[in-house]
Amino acid sequence: MQFPREVDRILRRAIAEHRLIRFWLAGHERIAEPHDYGIKNGAVHILVFQVGGTSGSGSLPDWRWVRLAHATGFELLDQRFAGGREIPSGRHAAWEQLFLRVDPAHRADPG
Repeated sequence: MQFPREVDRILRRAIAEHRLIRFWLAGHERIAEPHDYGIKNGAVHILVFQVGGTSGSGSLPDWRWVRLAHATGFELLDQRFAGGREIPSGRHAAWEQLFLRVDPAHRADPG
């Protein structure tokens, strides 16, 4: 899998430090909490909880899959998030290879 090292560095740091990221996808600026990072359906993805910016696929905040090959302009923000969130289905997504996940021992307050 080939993708920019700088993007990998940003995502790993954001997940480890519970920091928001900013990026562009499908012409929309996204502000999100990165929760999972790995390979799904043969491509590198992140699973994010989008908390700001805009989206053409529904209201915010909400969960979004992001295929890294389709996203640009990744930036690590100073703002932090509390950690893992409750998953509506109660199950984590299946990954072919999971690189990193937000520590599930740190749960964000519901709300």
